[in-house]
Amino acid sequence: MNFLISVVIGFFFFLVGFPIALGLAKAFGLYTTVDERRSKVFTLFGEVIGTISEPGLHLLWAKLGLKAALIPLFGKVHTVDMRLDQEYLRSQAVNSEEGAPMGIGIWYEMLVNDPVAFLFKNADPRGSLRANVSNAAVRTLSNMKLADMLETRHVMSQAVRNEVSPRSLEWGYQLGSVYIRKVHFRDLAMIRQIEEKVVNRLRQVTSAIRQDGNNQVNIIKSSADRQAAAEFARAAAQRPMIVGKALQTISADPEVMEMMFELLETQRLLESGAPVTLLPETAGAQLLTPLLASHGAPLPAKK
Repeated sequence: MNFLISVVIGFFFFLVGFPIALGLAKAFGLYTTVDERRSKVFTLFGEVIGTISEPGLHLLWAKLGLKAALIPLFGKVHTVDMRLDQEYLRSQAVNSEEGAPMGIGIWYEMLVNDPVAFLFKNADPRGSLRANVSNAAVRTLSNMKLADMLETRHVMSQAVRNEVSPRSLEWGYQLGSVYIRKVHFRDLAMIRQIEEKVVNRLRQVTSAIRQDGNNQVNIIKSSADRQAAAEFARAAAQRPMIVGKALQTISADPEVMEMMFELLETQRLLESGAPVTLLPETAGAQLLTPLLASHGAPLPAKK
């Protein structure tokens, strides 16, 4: 029975009494806990008496001495977030060397490297850093050539970072990476003019490409026609020579030549479609006279 009573008492002590005891010890400044990437600054009567940035459990009396007992009554504990943070500034007004109104988008990282300076050297270090980055962008990027402003973003980012870093360290803020993410025109009328110029230029380039293609096609076509005409002329010149050689070979035999010309003459007559009257060779002039008389033609005079 005594054992059970001891177990119950111990259970309730660790369940209720132990957390209360830890809370009282923390309230009286016996210890404190620091989270990861956090820092605690202890002040007493308006004076900084200590800073703890290492995460874990810390005994304040061992670090701050007897002043730790007075902190809950007359002091204050400031918790500073030291994690990496980032921000983006949109459309910062900058003028190019040619006078074009441009907008610059700046992305940058920052973190707290000195908690005491962050708390007491500037009432609004984050806002001051934002204003400092914006002013540095205007100072370093104004009067740049428009082509450089649109192309050399890495150089622009380095220039802004070098301008801001020394001043931000005075406020306990360390500036990290700076990157120019966007460069754009702010004047709508200029944007429309640029769009019209780009469209007209694209039309000119397209028409030039089309005309060049047509010229190339015409050149190829004319070259092909010239070569074809030359080949046809050469073939036309070869034909009489071939025919002449064939006729020369045929004329070597008079009988063959005579028969060939008769065949050609007969073929021409058949192809012409003219009526042909065939007369026997034995009749001679005896048939010719009646035929001419039947057609009413005058008879030839007798000698």
